[in-house]
Order: sequence, then C-alpha cells, then structure tokens
Amino acid sequence: MNAPAKTDKFVVQNAAVKIPDGVYAETVLSVEHYTDRLFRFRMTRPAGFRFRSGEFAMIGLMVGDKPIYRAYSIASPSWDEELEFFSIKVPEGPLTSHLQAIKPGDTVLMRKKPTGTLVLDALTPGKRLYMFSTGTGIAPFASLIRDPETYEKFDEVILTHTCREVAELKYGFDLMEEIRNHEFLAEVVGDKLKHYPTVTREDYPFQGRITDLMESGKLFTDLGVPPLNPEVDRGMICGSAAMLKDTKDLLEKAGLTEGANNKPSEFVIERAFVG
Repeated sequence: MNAPAKTDKFVVQNAAVKIPDGVYAETVLSVEHYTDRLFRFRMTRPAGFRFRSGEFAMIGLMVGDKPIYRAYSIASPSWDEELEFFSIKVPEGPLTSHLQAIKPGDTVLMRKKPTGTLVLDALTPGKRLYMFSTGTGIAPFASLIRDPETYEKFDEVILTHTCREVAELKYGFDLMEEIRNHEFLAEVVGDKLKHYPTVTREDYPFQGRITDLMESGKLFTDLGVPPLNPEVDRGMICGSAAMLKDTKDLLEKAGLTEGANNKPSEFVIERAFVG
C-alpha cells in the first residue's frame, strides 16, 4: 500500500496545524471498533522506525494547539509494514476521548523512541512462556505471538486474556484466527500457542480472575500443564495495577524472579501504563 505523501502540516477541524518537531506524523489506515470501550487501529509505519516486539511507543494527537501523548504498546510484530494499536475508550480521557474518533486518512503523532520491558531479551532461556494479560494489556502480546522469534525461543506459548465481558475478548480471538490463516505464521506457530480467555462478569466456560485460576490450580489443569516451575517457565505480565501485583506475587511464590532489560530473569512486568 502506498502511503500518502508526507507534509509538515495536517488538517484538524478545517485548520492547518503544524506538526511538532522531532515526531512522526503517520496516516491512519483502518479502524475497528469492538465494543463501546475498545477499538483497534492500524497506521503507516515510518521509514526507518525500528522496535522490538513487545515494546511501546508514545502516540498522540494535536488537541487544540498542542500535542497530547500517551504510552501505547505496539500490537503489530516488528516485521509488520504497518503499526497496530489496541485502545480503550475513556469518554473524558485527555487523549482517548479524541483518539476513539479517528478514521482512515487522519494523522496520528508518534515519538521516535520505542521502549518497554515486555521483550524476549529480558527473559532467560526457558521452555514455556506465559503471557498474562487483562483488557488492553493483551496489546504487547499481540505483537509477540505474531513474532517467529518467540517460537524459536520457546516450545510452548500460553496467552491468557481476562476481561469483564465476553465481547471484550474478541480481539484475542481475532488474533488467533489471523495466525491460523497467515501464510507463514501458521506453520511457524503450529500447535505451540495456547489461548486461555476468561471473563469475570458473565457466564463463560472459563470464568474468574486469572490470579484466582492460578491459585486454585484450575489454569494448569485446564491447559494440561504442570504448575509453575522456575526451571522451565517464564512469564510476562501486562494489566491493571492490582493484577500486576497479584500475578507478580504468585510468580515469586512459585520461585520465579523478576527481570529487566539490563538483568534478564524469569518474568517481566510492564508498569508504563499504571497510574
């Protein structure tokens, strides 16, 4: 797809607004609304922009005469020619109240340096990788489960996704379907990827907070895998502040140690989105 020609200005409410210096200004290619709280969009990828699958970027919009940015995980894998993001809608949110109204052809700003802890380099070698997510916390894992390197490093990848309602799980199911139908990912992934969706406020075959399902052992029974073992299991966590704390406690109780980019270990947490 040919991206529209770049200029140093774009139109907001019929007025030309100058793009801030030192940032990318990219074009929205598609928008998909899942519920009244969730949507995803894809936009052009800047030439020369590099990132590791699982990292986040600061993206934003011009609101009035100044830019507003927030941290967003890049949901597309590092090989993708486009950039994908998965967002919550906050009616009074300084950015999301505007971002949820974007449409193809609109301009989104992005700062030039990606970062983040949910990267494969921050983990020591293992056999089984757990990705624990709630809500839009699935976004960095949407990147990682579509990256062949993940399956080179791990024999088994388990993506858990917990939401309040069944409708909020659809993005995860769409990802699984996309992988199954992809010309080369389907073969690379094979049967290595397991998807474990749960809800907390509706009837569903898998119900409850992921931490409760871990503590009771039901998660491991449902998946047909042994309990957490620091010798072989690795973890990544992205979600609400309470979920991060509770999941971290359970991993540490099982003997896993938290790592970071400069000190790889058995599990990592993304704290950039926690207020």
